[in-house]
Amino acid sequence: MKLNHINLPVDDVAATRRFFEKFFDFECIEVKGDHALAILKGEDNFILVLMSKSFNKDRLSSYPDAFHIGFLVNSDDKVNMAHQRLVEGGFLPQNPPGRIRGQYGFYFKAPGNLLIEVTSY
Repeated sequence: MKLNHINLPVDDVAATRRFFEKFFDFECIEVKGDHALAILKGEDNFILVLMSKSFNKDRLSSYPDAFHIGFLVNSDDKVNMAHQRLVEGGFLPQNPPGRIRGQYGFYFKAPGNLLIEVTSY
């Protein structure tokens, strides 16, 4: 069985969509309404659906503290490049890249109130 997609409610669909396109090479394949919902495709054909928090009954888009999205790259240099690109793009990762549970990486908050981890294997 293959994980096909994940659907995430976010505060600002358009800003979150632009973020994933610019920094993680997702391609937006469909937008519904006035950015009420955006469907993005990753380079491995994984589908990331960003939806307005208005779709939730309580209109919230918060996640538990430990909830995060992890991206895996194949070298420490690529972790450093991702970190530098984010800093140059105006994002402030919580810490510089370093050892995390035996891997090399970092965490940061992305638009949509999403915690993201970038690590190498």
